[in-house]
Amino acid sequence: MIVFYFFLFLFLFLSIILSCTILLQESKTMGLGASFGGDNGDSLFGTSTADVLKKFTAYLAGFFMIACILLSLWTSVIGRSGSKKMSFVKQAKPKVEETRNAP
Repeated sequence: MIVFYFFLFLFLFLSIILSCTILLQESKTMGLGASFGGDNGDSLFGTSTADVLKKFTAYLAGFFMIACILLSLWTSVIGRSGSKKMSFVKQAKPKVEETRNAP
């Protein structure tokens, strides 16, 4: 179960990194950069980073989608195994009526 929570933490970390990477990219219009006094030609890390950030964002988005699918499947398996344990506990209980009729 600790492994599941570790991967869940990594998934949350991946989502934060993906969000920051998306926000670092330059927009096609002035957008949010204009409100901070930026120029359309300005970039945070230089002029050649636009292609690198686009590729990095695409890879992160792919990892994010794969992680979503894997964690959802893993969660459903954990849920099914938990419900089987609960049904076993319910079946293992002795009935009260049977114990009263015993001599």
